[in-house]
Amino acid sequence: MNTDRIVVNMGPHHPSTHGVFRAALTLDGETIVGLKPVVGYLHRNHDKIGERNTFLQNMPYTDRLDYFNSMSNNLGYAITVEKLMNIPVAERAEYIRVIMAELSRVQNHLVFIGMLLNDLGAMYTPALYAFEERELILDIFEAVSGARMMCNYLRFGGVVRDIPPYVMQKIKDLVTDRLPAKTDEMERLLSENEVFVSRLKGVRVVDAETAIKYSVTGPVLRAAGVPYDLRRADPYSIYDRFDFDVAVRQNGDMMDNYLIRLDEIRQSLRILEQAVKQIPDGPINSQKPAYQVRVPAGEAYGRIESPKGELAFYVVSNGKPNPWRYHVRPASFVNITCLEQMCIGTKIADFVALLGMLDIVMGELDR
Repeated sequence: MNTDRIVVNMGPHHPSTHGVFRAALTLDGETIVGLKPVVGYLHRNHDKIGERNTFLQNMPYTDRLDYFNSMSNNLGYAITVEKLMNIPVAERAEYIRVIMAELSRVQNHLVFIGMLLNDLGAMYTPALYAFEERELILDIFEAVSGARMMCNYLRFGGVVRDIPPYVMQKIKDLVTDRLPAKTDEMERLLSENEVFVSRLKGVRVVDAETAIKYSVTGPVLRAAGVPYDLRRADPYSIYDRFDFDVAVRQNGDMMDNYLIRLDEIRQSLRILEQAVKQIPDGPINSQKPAYQVRVPAGEAYGRIESPKGELAFYVVSNGKPNPWRYHVRPASFVNITCLEQMCIGTKIADFVALLGMLDIVMGELDR
């Protein structure tokens, strides 16, 4: 039956968009035939303000990018500036950084799974199961940094505070007992649920060729069959010391995008188990505490595998206290460019879940 095409605006204020994001969808009946992502509602001039701040002042500023993963943001920025400063990182601090980064990945993927159920209509209960585990990880962040989300924990050459012994014991208990059991429980409750599987299985997100064409990174790329993970492809910090696999799935549908998050949680727990066993005693920073750091003239590009994909910083110094150029390459912004390709030809009922697959956070997308 012939129908008129209509344009439907989803957002910028819509629960499914996870923030102030607008998608202008062109529909032919219930089929999506065009999509225009509209971004910028949360633009804060992050890059330019980063050139006004001193190098050290930018550390808490990076917390506000992907506000679910401030520890990872700190790590990407610290690695970049340390390249410019040409300074070593204290051995114990390297392990602490990996522990915090992988705990961030676990809680990020837990929230992804919980909110995916919300997007599919199973409101609140599954999300609360996921948030219960996330809260335990945020307790760790609060104990070491003083803040649950805006942690501002890393410093050039190390971290700002050591992990107290009782917190280290909590991390060990979480990593070896509670989180593996809860991950298994979540998979048991969801992965064979008939309604859940019927909504996800066979609904294409993106194929490998298209994902590479649009520079998509992170779990979405790996769920399409491309085993690209910076922790293996371009190792940073001390990731080359740990035994873990790059999680990869082959179908690129929504089911694989959900399952790969569970795979990655299990691989992060493998890394964490090794890190808490191997962590040495010693200082937590190779540098003396200072309000100001000297960064020689030059430029550096640093990148990490954040929970959402490749997060990179480009910093240029002219020897003054603040960066001459400060630029962020956030995973959310690059991945959203693929959204139209993902959605064309699918039904409007699947749009909310497809958008959820990209796991965007507007704090880093709009900057």
